[in-house]
Amino acid sequence: MPIKIRTIIDFKSRSQRVVQDDSSMDAVVISDGLTQSCWAHMPQELLREVIFRIEASEDTWPQRKSVVACAGVCRSWRHITKEIVKIPQFSSKITFPISVKQPGPREHLLQCFIKRNRSTQTYHLYLSLTSTLVDDGKFLLSAHKCRHPTGTDYMISLDANDVSKGSNNYVGKLRSNFVGTKFTIYDAQLAHAGAKVTKSRSTRSANLKQVSPKVPTCNYPVAHISYELNVLGSRGPRRMHCVMDSIPASAIEPGGVAPTQTEFSLKNIDMFPSSTFSRSKSNCEENSVSELLGDQNDGVLVLKNKAPRWHEPLQCWCLNFHGRVTIASVKNFQLSASPENGPAGPEHDKIILQFGKVGKDVFTMDYRYPLSAFQAFAICLSSFDTKIACE
Repeated sequence: MPIKIRTIIDFKSRSQRVVQDDSSMDAVVISDGLTQSCWAHMPQELLREVIFRIEASEDTWPQRKSVVACAGVCRSWRHITKEIVKIPQFSSKITFPISVKQPGPREHLLQCFIKRNRSTQTYHLYLSLTSTLVDDGKFLLSAHKCRHPTGTDYMISLDANDVSKGSNNYVGKLRSNFVGTKFTIYDAQLAHAGAKVTKSRSTRSANLKQVSPKVPTCNYPVAHISYELNVLGSRGPRRMHCVMDSIPASAIEPGGVAPTQTEFSLKNIDMFPSSTFSRSKSNCEENSVSELLGDQNDGVLVLKNKAPRWHEPLQCWCLNFHGRVTIASVKNFQLSASPENGPAGPEHDKIILQFGKVGKDVFTMDYRYPLSAFQAFAICLSSFDTKIACE
């Protein structure tokens, strides 16, 4: 037993020199030199025991960076760490950068919050570390608002400062129409492992070796959000309608499955000319997810906002956020499965995503399966946008 304990202590000091820690998600560094190190030849049984104990003991951030460090020692350590560390659906923990693209836990809401910076038009998503409404948090994603003549784009990145589309950290975007009533969520890659895309002129002309040859680098439309016209003007609540094109309606049922990304397809996007991807943009965004994923046996998941009730003494519309929202705002909402997904059942009563104001520029965001942090963040960003036709 003393030998194992000493091994864990020695490893932690060694691993901290391997992992590059920046302001965004803790990066995993793997090089060929490390694969031949003495750490790669540790007995598999001992290695599993070491990583298992670290994963069990370091269950919150910032201590959890020791788990990320395990994946940065060498390739064999990385493979075993990925086997031991469960995805958010089963662990309720966000560990690796890819975790933001994976569905949240089934049994409860994963608590996060968003900070808005009005001067820079940026939004930062953090994982809540305590039960309080706002704490230091663990940075997950950032978004930058970019206006153009026909609408608005929110570029979403894994980096707090670098939100350009050509960056390695770019993961997707949210695009709105001119009046801010319709939005499309684009993902930089598809979750479906067997997805195949017909070759277009732009992808043929590129003639580049892709990391994932079946799925070229594009923006894939994975969800559509619409806000209905508010006939009561600013006095009435907004009405939201979200069509999750990449999630089957059966995902909310017991035993249902939602697509889950296991790793980022393009880890070395900077090695390819940026002009190639700009040429491919239009072709990819014209393809629907149904065309890219193939025919589905059932429909897609549809979410709608829970209707608030009028509180006469307070003279306002009210929803029960169970203490997670403290300031009344037209932006506040709760989403649940729509009856369009089939006969109403217990799964339709569950709140899948809720968003609300707790400070001048601070908002809570709580989500659960089958949404990922990325999808939930993009939906919440749509609530920030000005809606000329609705207000």
